[in-house]
Amino acid sequence: MSLKDKIFSKEIVNSGRQPELDLAKAVLIFCLALVHCIIECTSGEQLAHGIPFFFDSVLGGPLGAPMFMFAMGFGMVYTKRHTPKDYVRRGIRIGITSYVLNICRFLIPFLAGYLLTEDIEKYIKPIPYRIFGNDILQFAALAMIMIALFVKLHMSNAAMILVCLAMSFLGTFLKGLDVGSPAGNIFLGYLIGTEDPAGAVFSDFPLFNWLIVPVSGYVFGGLLLHVKNKNLFYGILSTVGILVCIVYFPPAISGGWGMFGEGQNCYYHIITVDVLVSIAAAIGMLGIYHVVAPRLPKRMTDCVGEISRNINVVYCIHWVFVMWITNVILYILRGTQELPVTLALLLGTGISIVSIVAAHFWSATKAKQIATSGKYT
Repeated sequence: MSLKDKIFSKEIVNSGRQPELDLAKAVLIFCLALVHCIIECTSGEQLAHGIPFFFDSVLGGPLGAPMFMFAMGFGMVYTKRHTPKDYVRRGIRIGITSYVLNICRFLIPFLAGYLLTEDIEKYIKPIPYRIFGNDILQFAALAMIMIALFVKLHMSNAAMILVCLAMSFLGTFLKGLDVGSPAGNIFLGYLIGTEDPAGAVFSDFPLFNWLIVPVSGYVFGGLLLHVKNKNLFYGILSTVGILVCIVYFPPAISGGWGMFGEGQNCYYHIITVDVLVSIAAAIGMLGIYHVVAPRLPKRMTDCVGEISRNINVVYCIHWVFVMWITNVILYILRGTQELPVTLALLLGTGISIVSIVAAHFWSATKAKQIATSGKYT
């Protein structure tokens, strides 16, 4: 029997929830508040070294958002609603959510901060860039619509990956573009990495640079449906992914290469080599989660599954807490939002726990409302 036949079946044999994916999403969303609190409460100089660097540039870098994107593509294969029309609808909903979130985490707290301090520079000038600038939810919306287009066109896995590679090369070549107009930089920044001399533009996760990550997750999920020996499957692919990280991370970190270089856009406007390494890291981590997930107690597994299902809600809630607490409450009370690393991590841990609990009650209330409305229809 060939190695391929030992791993894969011609039929779908591996449907249903995947514990390693749930665990990956739960760990990621718990860590995000810690990452964001470190970023918001630490000076730029401190972020370049030690524990802050790890949370900002490693856990919040190739081990962070790429896993979210890869898991999104992975999950699109396993969802019950998986037609192109379903993907487009979901993408539109995520896009709307992204702007509602920006109103709640930027517009409202920044206006409140301005009313209390009259600090135009901190609270008023960044508002247009913060509200309309690109971030991961805007990217997720566009990526989902692009994958819907690929599926509608019946593109093969190889064709999708080749198109995304071409986009990545183009995004790498064009990154840092300044069209000389704030509005132009903002909206072109959804597609490629734009910048301006003042550093005001938020062009995080542009589509061309990052689309290959969720598409790789989509292809990976499609393969996993046919995997009959997950231990062997992950044993091979995840070992390769981990080895890639072991070889690449240390010299890149010490030398300040690519996504580990100076400034946030070396990561957000990711180059092709780095995005491929990030995909390898996601696959490597999934293999670790595959080993860990079956060994968790049932109550913890149930908790992980719920956090995974609520990931978007937890994400939105945690960002609102982070921005209100750091940019408004701490800044106004102390004159600075900077905190010692230990306190920033404690704050992030507290925000994660509160956000997960709040998401639980939000989802429970929503489920109850749906059940109640169903009784009267």
